[in-house]
Amino acid sequence: MLFNPLTYARDTYDYGVDAAQRTLLYADIMRQRGNQYRAHMQEVVPHVLSFPAEPVLRGDGLERPVNYGLARILPPKDQPTDETKRPFIVVDPRAGQGPGIGGFKADSEIGVALAAGHPCYFIGFTPDPLPGQTLEDVMRAEAAFVRKVAELHPDAPAKPAVIANCQAGWQILMAAAVWPELFGPIILAGTPLSYWAGWRGKNPMRYGGGLSGGSWLTALASDMGAGRFDGAWLVQGFENLKPANTLWGKNHHVYANVDTEGPRYLEFEKYWGGYVLLNDVEMQAIVDDLFIGNKLSSGELVTSDGVRIDLRNITSPIVVFCSYGDNITPPPQALGWITDLYRSDNELLGHDRTIVYATHESIGHLGIFVSGSVGRKEHAKFVSNIDLIESLPAGLFELSVQDKTPGTADADLVPGDYLMSIHQRHLSDVQAIVAPRPAELAASDRRFAAAAHVSQMNLALYRRYLQPLVRRSVTPQLAEALRTWHPLRVGYEFWSDRNPLAPWTARQAESVRGQRTPVADSNPWWLWQQACAQAIGASLQLYGQLRDDWQEKSFEAIYEHPVVQALAGLDAGVPARPHPGDTPERRELMQQEWDKLRSSLAQGGLPEATARALLYVLQPRQQSDERLYRRALHVYHTEVADKLDFENMRSLLRAQALLMRVAGDDAIAALPTLLAQAGAEPIRAAIGHLKSVLVSDDPLQGEEAERWRAMQQAFEQAAQANAPLLPAPTHTETMQAPKRTPKKTPTRKTA
Repeated sequence: MLFNPLTYARDTYDYGVDAAQRTLLYADIMRQRGNQYRAHMQEVVPHVLSFPAEPVLRGDGLERPVNYGLARILPPKDQPTDETKRPFIVVDPRAGQGPGIGGFKADSEIGVALAAGHPCYFIGFTPDPLPGQTLEDVMRAEAAFVRKVAELHPDAPAKPAVIANCQAGWQILMAAAVWPELFGPIILAGTPLSYWAGWRGKNPMRYGGGLSGGSWLTALASDMGAGRFDGAWLVQGFENLKPANTLWGKNHHVYANVDTEGPRYLEFEKYWGGYVLLNDVEMQAIVDDLFIGNKLSSGELVTSDGVRIDLRNITSPIVVFCSYGDNITPPPQALGWITDLYRSDNELLGHDRTIVYATHESIGHLGIFVSGSVGRKEHAKFVSNIDLIESLPAGLFELSVQDKTPGTADADLVPGDYLMSIHQRHLSDVQAIVAPRPAELAASDRRFAAAAHVSQMNLALYRRYLQPLVRRSVTPQLAEALRTWHPLRVGYEFWSDRNPLAPWTARQAESVRGQRTPVADSNPWWLWQQACAQAIGASLQLYGQLRDDWQEKSFEAIYEHPVVQALAGLDAGVPARPHPGDTPERRELMQQEWDKLRSSLAQGGLPEATARALLYVLQPRQQSDERLYRRALHVYHTEVADKLDFENMRSLLRAQALLMRVAGDDAIAALPTLLAQAGAEPIRAAIGHLKSVLVSDDPLQGEEAERWRAMQQAFEQAAQANAPLLPAPTHTETMQAPKRTPKKTPTRKTA
């Protein structure tokens, strides 16, 4: 194409006008961001909930006061809650920003719980911790909040379900390990629990503590804050993970799409810039015991009254939701605690525990609990199937969610637009996610154990020699000034209506909106801008990758050095991290549970026999979807075990499922004993109910069909054996009875 000076001049002019207008509009968005930040920080309880709420219980009035509180979410007038359903509690993380992210949008965790008709509660917090507040105090407060919700719903069919996001997840699990009787199902969204875990070549955040010499910097930051740790430093750590996005990408995206991106950007920035504080003792415990010490999944934490926090004590089903696109809580850190605690499938079954996990292919950390698409899909299915999840037997399962199609059979059984499938898994499946190369795991643990030991030494040196000087030098006024001048806060504070140039910018931006002339997408200067933006983003991304690679190699070189490991007291023949306990007492307890379970083989009646038959037929099937489970639960509860409430029915089904896992042949051999006291009619009715569950989809095939025929035969034999016998005729009746075809005596139900 020939060069046309007029076209070139026109394109240059159009782009120049557009760029100037976009610059003004972008500056005005940043001005609004600053105003929003200042107004948000002046609120007594700043939050980003999009739902109205009323306070229920304040944490500052508890025996061990905290800056947390419990509130009930008020449902929309056209969408009242059903008080006969179990309540849901959403708990937000206190990991830098303020609360509300779990109810940020209509399609959020709170939104989908309300849409399903459940009473919904929210646990939030204020920006400033109370003096002396500890991590254990918060744990106790969260247990008190769950207890309060249960008291407010005495007629609910089951215990409250809890959805905990990120940092709130491990705090809820700590509370559930100490008070397991309070909790129903627990859903963890993006929660790190195994802090040393990660994939080599990825997840550089876990190396930060070791490369900085340990937690002495945490203590220094708290001392510089006069006893309070600024959550902005945590957010700074998150920002540093992706320099391409932090330094360029997100801001250029707003600038390039300034006509449409303003509202979305401001909505998110209200949360992202809402920094909160933590007490020094809180933050120090988090870093020392969790991030660097990794003591949670090894059972090394003990409360002030001597109770060991052992996650194996949690009796509730646990749902772990994580994403391969999450660089803050990658799947190894979200799932690694399972293989830390349990070394075999039998050990998991022996504790009678149910663990479910679901993975997303690409969503980022915040998207796990704030994305509208995730809320409409995964979280909506978790909520609508919460009773199903609680009824799953002991073992390990994976959930997956697919789109419903027009050809989906029994679509009326599946609420919403998606279908949830359930797959039985084994510990080896989780191990393959956590440590694809198991040989590297032991060496990695040794490096992190050495880093933890170095951290303890450096912290001790800091406390001995520097901490007294720092604490004497820092006044509350200086601490407040340092917080104000934090690099992240300056960006919000500097550009707002308090800036002398802000009023002029606002007027010019308003004028531009009335005569906006965006440039055409084909403009060569616009194309050049996009190409430059991509080049800058790629360069920063390359820098981030090189930096992460350097951090990983440096960490490995330092902490796998024989001298460092020797100074850390690591013995080559001893695991760097202990298993949480294989004591004689625990082994004896597990053996007692196994013996108790086996002793119940011949205990029960028709409900137990029907459950075993159903499980026996479906045992070869390693996966199914919610339609089968919903149908089975409905038929079983209404027809077979209609005298049992949900909790007792769930306990019966779980016990029978566990029996079938550990003593399947013996459990089936005991069916005649279980059916001996049932009448012929109820036994035949039970077979009909089983048929309505098993044969309503495609016909059973293969081993399942053979097992179904065996169960039909076993139940029919029991029915015939239990049929009432006709009385023998007397001699007179025999002599005088006319010759006629005898009528079939109707079957009676025996007592």
